[in-house]
Amino acid sequence: MSRIGRSPITVPAGVDVKVSDKNIVTVKGPKGTLEQHINPVIEVSLEAGTLSVARPTDTPEHRSLHGLSRSLINNMIIGVTDGFIKELDINGVGYRATKEGKKLVMNLGYSHQVIMDEVEGISVDVPAPNKIIVSGIDKQAVGQFAADVRKKRPPEPYMGKGIKYSNEVIRRKEGKTGVK
Repeated sequence: MSRIGRSPITVPAGVDVKVSDKNIVTVKGPKGTLEQHINPVIEVSLEAGTLSVARPTDTPEHRSLHGLSRSLINNMIIGVTDGFIKELDINGVGYRATKEGKKLVMNLGYSHQVIMDEVEGISVDVPAPNKIIVSGIDKQAVGQFAADVRKKRPPEPYMGKGIKYSNEVIRRKEGKTGVK
């Protein structure tokens, strides 16, 4: 059995979980509501504040769906209670970000400003000109928006200029040494 799939999920106080007959899991919590369609082959059962996920057979397809389904439900519960955060750092002379209303405006060394609109369910904070914080309740949406921001100017290995995750380590390369 899947180690991830077979471990039960405890539902914390203040979180309401509903499983419909079409395997649609709805999670309501203090930060919001999330809904996820789980493959109909996988059985999701709620008993006494504990969610369990089961699979019918040991075929490779069912085994892969087992752990995935459990992880999706667990991430929904974490999202509505605590939320998810991605921090990005901007490195480079003249590179900076500001927030204007619902827009993220970045100067990244191009001849124009890079402007990105906030996605529904995602909030963007700019506490300093070289720091961006993306937060929300949906893990996939937070990660995708942070990846889209990073894609506007990925870090380069020679000077380290660009947008990187706060916990990301950029492997630096040595430049040309020249002929002596």
